[in-house]
Order: sequence, then C-alpha cells, then structure tokens
Amino acid sequence: MKPLNHQLSALPTTIFTLMSALAVEHDAINLGQGFPDTEGPADMVAAAGQALSDQRNQYAPLAGLPELRSAVARSNARFYGLEIDPAREVIVTSGATEALAACLMAVLNPGDEVVLLEPLYDTYLPVVTMLGCTARCVRLLPPNWDLPRAELAAAFGPKTKAIVLNSPMNPTGKVFAADELAFIANLVETHDAYAICDEVYEHLTFDGHRHIPLMTLPGMRARCMRIGSAGKTFSFTGWKIGYITAAAELAAVIAKAHQNIVFASAPNLQRAVAHGLSSDTAYFEALAGDLAHRRDILAAGLRDCGFHVLPGNSTYFLIADFAPLGFTGTDLAFCEHLTRTARVTAIPVSAFYAPGSTDVPQTLIRFAFCKQPAILREAVARLQAMLKPA
Repeated sequence: MKPLNHQLSALPTTIFTLMSALAVEHDAINLGQGFPDTEGPADMVAAAGQALSDQRNQYAPLAGLPELRSAVARSNARFYGLEIDPAREVIVTSGATEALAACLMAVLNPGDEVVLLEPLYDTYLPVVTMLGCTARCVRLLPPNWDLPRAELAAAFGPKTKAIVLNSPMNPTGKVFAADELAFIANLVETHDAYAICDEVYEHLTFDGHRHIPLMTLPGMRARCMRIGSAGKTFSFTGWKIGYITAAAELAAVIAKAHQNIVFASAPNLQRAVAHGLSSDTAYFEALAGDLAHRRDILAAGLRDCGFHVLPGNSTYFLIADFAPLGFTGTDLAFCEHLTRTARVTAIPVSAFYAPGSTDVPQTLIRFAFCKQPAILREAVARLQAMLKPA
C-alpha cells in the first residue's frame, strides 16, 4: 500500500499519553497532564443544560454565536481596554488548539518561517511543519526564562511570516514583561510579520504579575491574533471552546480556515461560556488566588523533598530541578522512576523542545498543581516517603 502522510506517521506518541498510561499502571497521582480535577462554576453547567432545551441545537454560525462573540468583545474591553467589533473580529473555535491551527493556516504559505520560543507547547512545531514552513526556535534559559534578545532578533529574517508567543507560558510559568513585549513588537513590525498569541492562561497569574496582551502595544492591533480558552479560564477543559480576537481582515481568513477544520462548536456550550465571561471580576481574582494557594502547597513540599523549585508566576504548572537529589539519569528516566516508586507522575521538560535538539535541560520536570489541595499534599507525602525515608 502507498505510504501514509510521512509527517504524521513520524510523530511519536505524546509524552502525556505515555506518562498517563504509566500512571494508571502504577495507580499514581497524575500531576503530568494539565487539567483540573474539580468542576468549573455550577452556574455555567446549569446554563449549558438549560440551553439544550430551547430548540437551538443545530449548527451554530460559522464565527460563533452572537452572544459569545459579544461576550468575548466585552471581556477584551473590560480587562485590556481593547475595543473589538464582535461581528467582524471574533471567531469561536473548538478549543485553543484548533484556534492555533486556524491562525497559522490563515497567514502561512509553504516556505515561510515561523519563530517559536522554547520550551514550547507540543502542538506548535507539528502544525508549522505540516503547513510546509520552517520553524526558527529560540531558547529561553532557566531558571528565570529571560528573553534572549540577540538570539530572537537573529531568528527574524526576510522569510519570517510570524511568531508564536505563549504568554503566560506553558511549561515555564513565565509572564512576559512589558519591556520584553515591546522588544517583540518592534521585531514584528520591523519585519512586517504577524503574531499568533496563545494567551489561554491569561487570567491565571500570581504574585502581582499581570498579563499584557501583545495586541495592546502600539502597532500590534492589526498584526496580532489573540487566542483565549474557556477550558482554562473556567476549568472546563472538556468543553473545548476557544476564541480568537483579530483585526477584521485577519479574522475573515481565519474564519475560512476554521470552516474547513471544524465549522462550528456546540451551541449550548457557547452560550454557557458567554454567561461565564460576564462573571464578576471577583471570580477571576478568586480563580487566580486559589491556584496560587495550590502552587504554594506543591512548591513548599517539593522544596522540603530536596528539589530546587523554579519560579512559577502563572499557568497550572511548576518546574522543579531534581539535580540536588543526585539522580544520574535523564528527566524521562526520573519521571518514570517517580511514577513507579513514589506513585507520583510528572512530565520531563525535555519533551517541550524540538526533536533532535542538543543541550536540552535534562534535570527539569513539570508538575501540574491544578488539583485539589488534599491530592497535592498526598503527592508530596508520597515523594517524601521515597526521597526522605525514615
């Protein structure tokens, strides 16, 4: 038989699938994959249920229900001062991952180059490659993940069409500072490029850090595609409702990509998310405060076990360095060891780099703290029992 798509065929099984399967095998607490273990707001569940009973269960409009697009526009204005036309500048997608693919499809032609920042979310590179484009990866270095400005500037060139900017950043927990964003904006404008802004953790920032959308900077309004996620904002990752904010000219082409990937998402879930986006600001503040508390539980426990814990100012994730523990294997080997021995699962940070990369950190692992405090404490107790035996 003729060969299948060579790029998809060559993709390995994701590290999340591998580690989750190992966690099940050993009855481990899975702090690998980033999804909450509690439900989101009850009023949104009720709104989704009620919306199933009002005879509006056929295809939603291509760009999304008007009430959700309006809610996204109001949210942009409320939190960031962005004035958005909901009818022409908002596209509702089946999750942020589809949004990312649609945005890349809208601006890239084969042969274009895309700047990516490592460590990176594992979907970015395959999508860029599938579109026949070349990724220029620029590496942020631990422990503070500062933006390497000279290296970033060198990655931009005549073929650069776009940069993918993930802020707040998975897996590092970094929130890009205003001066870093200004530097990126200058490069984007100088090279006549676009910015696909993965901002799904926009409301999950801690310790006084605040998310600044690149779209709010001078000259960026027409060049940015801003991606948000109801899954992350409301702890409903299974609903797969995302949304893109972009200038009308960009949104029109993004909509054509969306049409050919998914077309539309469940209307009742869209209406429930519209309800959620209208929540009082106190909801968003409480969400961040609760996650910061959970982060602190895990961070304190990991330090007590002997890990060096890196700064984590946002997202669901905390990175720890196991070098002080004296383990001599790779980060993957250490994660497998933790799962089998302590029955706690994490993700090796080396999985967030381009395949075949050299000089990738080998002693860093990522834990998800979006779990119940009791679960986090039990995970810490298991680690202590393995690493600090009586």
